[in-house]
Amino acid sequence: QVQLVESGGGSVQAGGSLRLSCAASGYTDRRYCMGWFRQAPGKEREGVAYIDSGGTTSYPDSVKGRFIISKGNAKNTLYLQMNSLKPEDSARYYCAAVTYGGTCLLGVFQAGFTYWGQGTQVTVSS
Repeated sequence: QVQLVESGGGSVQAGGSLRLSCAASGYTDRRYCMGWFRQAPGKEREGVAYIDSGGTTSYPDSVKGRFIISKGNAKNTLYLQMNSLKPEDSARYYCAAVTYGGTCLLGVFQAGFTYWGQGTQVTVSS
């Protein structure tokens, strides 16, 4: 049984940084597309970072240059380093994964994600 558990959320002032973690258990396939998503109240869920098993990463313009997605050396932890945070980054952040052997690019990869975590709240105050 695959489980994704996020941690690292919290409250921070604008301009600050947070690092989110996603611990994946029960996922043994070496082929994957993993991503971080966020959803604020009253808004649609949006992808903020993808990484695939080839190491390709992608971001929307809204976070490009500020957010960095990475996999831990043990390959069972996904990270999202968030820098220069803005109030509009406030949302609940989720990690997700799907078995996929190709390149997955945010905005291009259309398949659904199979596994989702419960999310962690990020609040950025001005």
